[in-house]
Amino acid sequence: MARSLACVLLAAFVAAAASAAAAAPHSAGVVPRAPRAAAARLVAAAAVPAKAQAACGTNGLVCTQVVVPLDRTGVVPGTITLHVEELPAVGTPVGTVFLIAGGPGQGSAHVFGLGDPAADSLYRFLFPGYNLVAYDDRGTGASGLIDCPALQVAVAADAQRTAAAACGASLGASAPFYSTADHAEDLEAVRQALGVDQIALYGVSYGTKLAMAYALAHPDHVSRLLLDSVLPADLQDSYGDEVLRSLPTTLQTLCASGGCNGSALVSDLAALANRYAAKPLVGKVALASGRSRSERVDGLELLSVVLDADLNPGLAAELPGTLHAARSGNTQPLLRLALLHDATSQESSSDLSFGLYAATVCRDGPFPWQPDTPIPDRSAILKAAIAALPPGTFGPFGAWSAGFGNADFCLGWPAPAGGAALGAGPLPNVPMLAVSGGFDMRTPTAGAASVVARFPQGHLLVVPGVGHSTVTADPSGCAADAVHAWVLGQAVPSTCPRRPPLVLPLAALPPPGPAAPKRPAAPRATLAAAKATLQEAQAVWLMTSGLGGGTTVLPGVFGGKLVAGVKTIRLVGYADAHGIALTGTLQLKRLGPPFSFQGTITVGGPGAAHGLLGVTGASARGTLGGTQVG
Repeated sequence: MARSLACVLLAAFVAAAASAAAAAPHSAGVVPRAPRAAAARLVAAAAVPAKAQAACGTNGLVCTQVVVPLDRTGVVPGTITLHVEELPAVGTPVGTVFLIAGGPGQGSAHVFGLGDPAADSLYRFLFPGYNLVAYDDRGTGASGLIDCPALQVAVAADAQRTAAAACGASLGASAPFYSTADHAEDLEAVRQALGVDQIALYGVSYGTKLAMAYALAHPDHVSRLLLDSVLPADLQDSYGDEVLRSLPTTLQTLCASGGCNGSALVSDLAALANRYAAKPLVGKVALASGRSRSERVDGLELLSVVLDADLNPGLAAELPGTLHAARSGNTQPLLRLALLHDATSQESSSDLSFGLYAATVCRDGPFPWQPDTPIPDRSAILKAAIAALPPGTFGPFGAWSAGFGNADFCLGWPAPAGGAALGAGPLPNVPMLAVSGGFDMRTPTAGAASVVARFPQGHLLVVPGVGHSTVTADPSGCAADAVHAWVLGQAVPSTCPRRPPLVLPLAALPPPGPAAPKRPAAPRATLAAAKATLQEAQAVWLMTSGLGGGTTVLPGVFGGKLVAGVKTIRLVGYADAHGIALTGTLQLKRLGPPFSFQGTITVGGPGAAHGLLGVTGASARGTLGGTQVG
């Protein structure tokens, strides 16, 4: 069972990585989703949570609509209809578990995909004997989706801040009613509507904060808590400094499996981020069409690219070589990586509503201003608060990196901004398991440990080398097996074995060489450049496509293109160095980890010793410039 489950997790994980690589600098995280159709009917508002049930989807899935007040004080009129999905247990149920997605901004019903056979198999394995419930939070999915188009596509911090302010203004009187506390009371309304007294909670990323908020407000109705990629509910972090201080240590673990450039990775990042914060990197990037596009990388954009590596192992593999090349003067690979990152950052509001994200985090806070502080007064308060912070607050990054936090993002959000309080508790004394990825940069393990310490029955499981949304991101299946055992009351380890990465991190990219090579490189130098290019091609394949289906056409750093298929990499004049172009097709022969490709590659270009290479895994052999190599 464990081996087959690991295969299912690996396929789901790699498919999700292509679309989840870079949700946004402010996104707390994502989990894999399985889309499917569902239907339900609307009911009128009532004094108590109202519901209407209908069969929908497959496997006995039941859809319910629960109507809740917009404002529970009754001052602002209106209701919101929550879309709820329930998958009954096979046989007599032993309990009910609520599946809570991240963001905030992801609709849990949409994300977890109950009714899809693959999703049902996974979550029934994790929670044997449990009824499974997932509902879209207010403002997400099919529960009154908030769609602010400009915010949905904003990339730069200034554009995000402006778009967030406009989004808040467009919500009008409803803007204050999307806090985590509001979401927790919606969860309680769904529990009541379903007629369940005790519920288990499975939260992922921001979903862990919501699960904790519910446990604080309604401890008597919680039977157990599974928290994956833990965001502490009481985290006092207006500036992103908790993440930034721990980021270097977590990033360094990328090098634990070898194939990296060691301590240079962190120093490269710090030097480049601080440099580009003072003067952004701007340059042209070659497109697969043969045209070019201007790309801009500032300090915050670079941090965003790096942070999103904990959601995408292909992006993670690109970082060491790309950052080292940029620090050495070859900035073209970084410009292209930023271009690809921005392209994969685009999410539909139904998948991840950035409007709801803003409405939640800007109401939650905390911020250095009071909730009713006028918008024009906030900037000065924020600057003064940042200036008063002690040295080292942001780790190796300058005070400019405070823009990475939600205080900067929410500067223009209409009052009240910040100050939404959670329940007083106490927390329930129930079984609690926290799962943390050793490579999770956005919700570091220290946060998970601090939450576990608050539960007498708490237990922490760390999965080395795995990033955010750990249970479904662990291709080995160790985390999933541990959850399964924990639900059954069995012993759970404190750590999983470290597994090899799917693609080995790039220690270095090939030297760029002269833009117009006058003579070909020697055969051995050409082979070294070709092997580095092949390894980079596998990383960018995993970053943008992997096993996710469909075909993606990507530009080479210095020309040509890569056509990424489900299990194929087709190179057409693909060049990571001037004048050394690879053409041919690689087929995925083994899932690994690590992945293993096989194929034949023609090496050409004015800077190369021409010839043919046979590729099997990490080995490349053949004839270049009339000399046998490899």
